[in-house]
Amino acid sequence: MKKTIIQGLAIIALFFTTWFFLIQIDWIKFLKIQKITDKTEEKLGELFWSIFQKSEKENKNPFVVNSVDSIVTKICSANKIDRKLINVHILNKDDINAFALPNGHLIIYSGLIVNSDNQEELSGVICHEIAHIKLNHVTKKLVKEIGLSTLISMTTGNTGSEVIKKTAKMLSSSAFDRSLEKEADIKAVDYLVKAKINPEPFANFLFKLSDKENESTKYLTWVSTHPDSKARAEYIIEYSRNKKGIYEIILTNDTWENLKNKLQD
Repeated sequence: MKKTIIQGLAIIALFFTTWFFLIQIDWIKFLKIQKITDKTEEKLGELFWSIFQKSEKENKNPFVVNSVDSIVTKICSANKIDRKLINVHILNKDDINAFALPNGHLIIYSGLIVNSDNQEELSGVICHEIAHIKLNHVTKKLVKEIGLSTLISMTTGNTGSEVIKKTAKMLSSSAFDRSLEKEADIKAVDYLVKAKINPEPFANFLFKLSDKENESTKYLTWVSTHPDSKARAEYIIEYSRNKKGIYEIILTNDTWENLKNKLQD
């Protein structure tokens, strides 16, 4: 009996000793997991962006690009986000939509800009998508929906083009989990306030979309990918009440109107 107790204590001691040494190891560094993940994300970003680049027309008008870049740069600068890590692409498409791809690719459809009543609404959507990028929501969604092994297989050329196309479409047209959406909304408000952009129009934009949630139209893509717009607008308003500040505009009113006009030409 005494021998059994001693053996049991020895096993327990060995377990805790092994556990103690194992937790001292930086497994991410030891196995180079982060390096592999970053490389995989970079390849996935290039892969998915190439799908949209081939199938859609990118707007490269200097005035349009520079105007949107001014908004993105202001947001990044105020929130200490490395601007070079956010790759903005404006596509000429009537859909009211914007979405993030791996490796910091942010796609904005011209329809979103045209249908934004003011630059603050557009800024709110941009902040929401940047939040998805910075909070690693895009990768989490891909791993959950597709699986890590399939994602890695895509980067090595072992997955068919149809699977890649379907995955790219999924990123542009399906919603994140509600918890991730709320996290991105809250982070977006923080980004807006730090950039001295009034967050209330972002909530108003969601209220506006909530009125159209029952409309059957292919152009309201951001409605289908961001459900429960009214509820989201309400908690954004509630959260924003404690975030009062002095707000400014980034683009002049003339620049904003000219931006919309050029996209409608």
